[in-house]
Amino acid sequence: MPTNEQIIKNAGTITTGTVNDGLLNPEQARRFIQQTFEATPLGSLVRHVMRNAKTGEIDKIGIASRILRKKTENVDDGYRAGVETDKIEYATTAVRLPWEITEETLRENIEGENFENIVTNLMTTQLGVDTEDLYLNGDTATPSSDPDYDFLKINDGWIKQIKEGGHVYDASTSNGLGLDLFYNALATIPNKYNNGKLRWVMSPRRAQQWELYLLEKVIGAGGAVPESVYKSPAGIPVVQAPKIPDDMILLTDPQNLGVVNTYEVRIRKTTEGKEAIMMDKRFYVIHLDFDPIIEELDATAIITNLV
Repeated sequence: MPTNEQIIKNAGTITTGTVNDGLLNPEQARRFIQQTFEATPLGSLVRHVMRNAKTGEIDKIGIASRILRKKTENVDDGYRAGVETDKIEYATTAVRLPWEITEETLRENIEGENFENIVTNLMTTQLGVDTEDLYLNGDTATPSSDPDYDFLKINDGWIKQIKEGGHVYDASTSNGLGLDLFYNALATIPNKYNNGKLRWVMSPRRAQQWELYLLEKVIGAGGAVPESVYKSPAGIPVVQAPKIPDDMILLTDPQNLGVVNTYEVRIRKTTEGKEAIMMDKRFYVIHLDFDPIIEELDATAIITNLV
């Protein structure tokens, strides 16, 4: 399968008298988006949905519990188990990633023409990192005084959605960073979702602080910390996500978190035209869109106000 760097290299080029709109075909678009998810540990675990329309609905299909009934020979009591359906609305937001490279840099750099490939690799990796940052932290209500206003205001991410519709556990009501914190947060989620698929999602620093807390507690008493405890509090594995703030921890099935993208992925590049010639540069831009969604808010929890 082609890498994102190869996809970009072979994408739409703007040349004198000819303009290729850079629209990737569906397979290229799917592959390109997939590789941006693979750039981060959490991105590879969440649900990916590709759609043609920028706005629409995604079907949810499920069944109720305790649907078995006693069989009576030669009797049809009219009972039939049903299917529960619902819909998730989505509305993608368009974003772009532009960059440029001077021809002088290509000539003078020790990497030569390979420098273009290195920069392209860095840009596509950062695209994956930045989009996951938005999936988590995006907030359209970000105040304009925030230094990251232009970035965070793009869309509403999972953290905001969980705070507004999921289960919120305030860590300030617990006795510091102890096991009870995790068990209390877990207790806020209905049992039907506590099915072995849940994961704690926390920053690497928070995971390290949790391990240090246990080490200080146990080693001070002459014991050792079982790996299963610090890597799986309450029997639930930890997923480290560098872009989640240190003062919170998420709890959900990663497949309950989703991102909708459309096939409208465009990659444009040019080494010609007045600006490129006058400035002696190569210009690139990636266009795509996305919307972070959550399938079942009742299956999510967030621990807030950690110190």
